[in-house]
Amino acid sequence: MSANQNRLIGGEFLVKNASYNDIFTFEDLSEEQKMIMESAKEFIDKEVVPNKHRIEKKDYALIEELMKKIGELGLLGVSVPEEYGGLGMSFSTTMLVCDYISGATGSLATAFGAHTGIGTMPITLYGTEEQKQKYLPKLATGEWFSSYCLTEPDAGSDANSGKTKATLSDDGKEYIITGQKMWITNAGFADLFIVFARIEDDKNITGFIVEKDKAGEGFSLGEEEDKLGIVSSSTRQVFFNEVRVPVENLLGERNGGFKIAMNALNVGRIKLGSACLDAQRRILDNSLQYAAERKQFNTSINTFGAIKEKLADMAVSTFTSEAGSYRAAKDVEDAIADNITSGMSHADAELKGIEEYAIEASILKVWISDATQVVSDQGIQIYGGMGYSKDMPMEAAWRDARISRIYEGTNEINTLLCISMLVKRAFKGKLDLMSPAKNVAEELMSIPSFDIPDYSELFAQEKEIIENLKKAFFMVAGAALQKFGAELEKHQQLIIATSHIMQEIYMVESAMLRAEKIANVKGADNAKYAVKLVELQLFKSVEIVKTEATKAIISFAEGDEQRMMLSGVRRFTRYNEYPNVINLKTEIADYIIRENKYIF
Repeated sequence: MSANQNRLIGGEFLVKNASYNDIFTFEDLSEEQKMIMESAKEFIDKEVVPNKHRIEKKDYALIEELMKKIGELGLLGVSVPEEYGGLGMSFSTTMLVCDYISGATGSLATAFGAHTGIGTMPITLYGTEEQKQKYLPKLATGEWFSSYCLTEPDAGSDANSGKTKATLSDDGKEYIITGQKMWITNAGFADLFIVFARIEDDKNITGFIVEKDKAGEGFSLGEEEDKLGIVSSSTRQVFFNEVRVPVENLLGERNGGFKIAMNALNVGRIKLGSACLDAQRRILDNSLQYAAERKQFNTSINTFGAIKEKLADMAVSTFTSEAGSYRAAKDVEDAIADNITSGMSHADAELKGIEEYAIEASILKVWISDATQVVSDQGIQIYGGMGYSKDMPMEAAWRDARISRIYEGTNEINTLLCISMLVKRAFKGKLDLMSPAKNVAEELMSIPSFDIPDYSELFAQEKEIIENLKKAFFMVAGAALQKFGAELEKHQQLIIATSHIMQEIYMVESAMLRAEKIANVKGADNAKYAVKLVELQLFKSVEIVKTEATKAIISFAEGDEQRMMLSGVRRFTRYNEYPNVINLKTEIADYIIRENKYIF
């Protein structure tokens, strides 16, 4: 039986409306998940927060020590199947652990994410039974740590262009690897390296498992990189000079490395979104506490409207980020369950489940990492001059947030990917994008209704507006695809504008469904402030869609077509009843100021 028979497939949120009954929210955590969450929070508060000053002084040994302790808690193996020494938890639980382990410092978040995600998952998903039995128990417990060697000096976003070579030895028993990798997380203390190299003149790269202790003298590391942020995360170059690797350590299949790399990055992207969540919560909590204590003109600065606006904006961002992350996490989890039910192996089921929601993974990576950068910047501003001091938490939070927009594929690459993956799904017949685009084109020719609808039901107007934002997307995307066809990929700025529209739709819809679920499960009174958060997020999203759609249209359409489409933008971003934005922000800020923490 399906884990969720009404679950939307990847990208389908654009063409179908989800029900709050069919999505998972933070409020749906089980008692077991809450216990795991509290365990992670307790560890961070006791072991990490008091040592932040050491972490910000390049204490690489401390990060390794903390990783070992996380291994002792069992949290390094949360997604590793039980038969290989892990906890075998659900996908949403792995997201939850990533969320709460990652909040206090980006250095530990990066080490944790690299080890549990791109360092362990390729073996879980693509390894032979012998490889899984040999390596996963050590990785799950922290006996060994892993690293992922993909990026090269001339191969960053274009991962398949790597020049590292692998040559089969004369006796056919080993591959001899020669090349250079850079920006390799955990390199300084890793025992095992997932390495990508090209065998002879193959079209695609191939994955290999390299054990450091057996790599010999041909294996060497560069010095630790001196970085803007995540300063205690070990980041080094890795050099391979005729390093011999047994043929049984080939990972997956020959020529299959690019597929492994891309699917590992899909996992990394969705988890990177969750890895930014607790950072937002902690930045907001610190800002609330500082604003309450800091006095100017004989009054706490949290009484000033300019500060309240920032606090409210931070709360909106955090609530929306949580909503999108946990919605997607459960969709992936349910897809995995469906795949297992249909007879797939656990590894194949997980691989296909994550691949199904690659669009959503990229959306989350981009939207939440951008949001976290803004939240950290607002945190510095609330602290004022003290925010610029290394003695305060905001300076490090801002620097750590910056890398999230670069790794796991830059935000620009992921923004482009959102559209290219959507188009590919349409060409494969998985999504019907032409019908809604055609319907919107016909609607543009009709006379709009000026009747005032009944908005007495919760979110009646918001649902109508989100539906219209989807029409705006199809209006722009459909016209652009019709005009440029296969040449559309050459118009990156146009694709980015269209992708930003899609991202806003997914995130604001997720926030609305979360608040609607709170209202229906816990009652209207308990959803009062969640509803206000959604109203604010929708207002912001509508303005972004309006700007991006207008920019796109005036850049590729002319004459009557342009005028008609701009009229469509006005129609599809119209409010019948505008929210009082300043009042809403004041009410949100006053609420979290009273609670003195992010309370949602």
